[in-house]
Amino acid sequence: MRTHVSFSTMMVLGLSLSGWLLGTAVPTHAGTDGGAPQRKVSPGLRLLEELQTVITDLAEEAKPSVVSIFPIQTMGRSREGSGERVPNSTGSGSGVIVDPNGHILTNNHVVGDAAEVEVRFSDKTKLFAQVIGKDPDTDLAVLKVTADHPLPAAHFGDSTTVKVGQWVLAVGNPFGLDRTVTLGVVSGIGRENINLSRYENFIQTDASINPGNSGGPLFDLRGDIIGINTAIINFAQGIGFAIPSNMAKHVMHQLITKGKVVRAWLGVGLQPLTPELANKFGVSENEGVLVNEVFERDPAALAGIKPGDVITKVDGALVDTTNKLSRLVGGLEPGSTTRVEVVRDGKRINLDVALSERRDAVVTASLPQSRSDLKLGIDVQDLTAGLAEKFHLNESRGVLISKVEPGSLAQAEGLREGDLVKEVNRVDTGTVGEFTVAVSKVKRGDTILLRVLREGRAFYVVLKPADP
Repeated sequence: MRTHVSFSTMMVLGLSLSGWLLGTAVPTHAGTDGGAPQRKVSPGLRLLEELQTVITDLAEEAKPSVVSIFPIQTMGRSREGSGERVPNSTGSGSGVIVDPNGHILTNNHVVGDAAEVEVRFSDKTKLFAQVIGKDPDTDLAVLKVTADHPLPAAHFGDSTTVKVGQWVLAVGNPFGLDRTVTLGVVSGIGRENINLSRYENFIQTDASINPGNSGGPLFDLRGDIIGINTAIINFAQGIGFAIPSNMAKHVMHQLITKGKVVRAWLGVGLQPLTPELANKFGVSENEGVLVNEVFERDPAALAGIKPGDVITKVDGALVDTTNKLSRLVGGLEPGSTTRVEVVRDGKRINLDVALSERRDAVVTASLPQSRSDLKLGIDVQDLTAGLAEKFHLNESRGVLISKVEPGSLAQAEGLREGDLVKEVNRVDTGTVGEFTVAVSKVKRGDTILLRVLREGRAFYVVLKPADP
């Protein structure tokens, strides 16, 4: 059953309801037989009741597809030698049936390390489910139960059409209260940097979500899944997060068909652009992410991407955070070719990159924002074999920072003893002499862009030298 409320109906509802609330639309009349007056139902109240029916029908339609999930712990051994299966209530959560054959989508953190879980259905039946696959990077997991009849499954909606302010319904099992339904709105979209998973693009909602809701569905008014509820902010009310349905559907398909999620790999180290770095590289503050390292023989290096490039687009999609770049690349297929736009020396360049399979996480170096009112505060010396061994540097040339002055700008920017300076203002510096020449060219009041190597990882930092 799908019930739709048109925009014009909602407008009429608003106008009629306002009149009803003002007392102008609910006249009463004495009965013809002189008895108690009869109340006339206003158009606004009728429309409100119709809207209420939409919500209640949606809840009744959605609830059968929502299940309770209890990871199984093995306690002791029976006489036959098999362990006794005991549900772990502390790790319980929710899930949603996504096809009649018994595939169930939930959160990875609900399943944990369990290989088997107990699933409880709306009709009070219970089945044991096998864990088909898990993806910690998105906090999703897929289970499979075998039933003797088709199961009530929910349908996926298109999360790219979700808008802030639209109504949503969350269904789950908070605190063991089976199939609890809460109504709210979408409070925000594209939320990231919540530090819940590697690939974040959350839908934020004020529909009440509590412990036990994890893994349950977030429905739109059509009864389609637009998200998988995954987290709340403990110290706040009305702030919950759901994984977008399009991301969940893509991950689920790979887990079912391959048992794991295969993602593409670019092969770069990244860091966000501070205002100072953006100014140095000739881009706007929120335009792109900075490449601080390019790994040899990886796709980016083979395509010609270089340290100091600012990646601004992937296949035409704007890139404004390291998280978004990781998500865009991770959503592509290994072996495919993507077009990457970079800004290099003020010029925009488009490069075709043949992606490989991800073998490691994208490296992100996030440094404190610059404070340009302090002195530089570093001492440097030529790199020797002994110093390279001491600081675990696989380098033969470079300028080693031997001292960082307490309270200096260098310390505020996170520089420390043992860091190796490889570039000054985009010029290679292999010796203290080259470093001195490069620094001497900086005009009073200008800043210095350093490329620094630490424990095999590179990053950029902007410093302002002290006045002479």
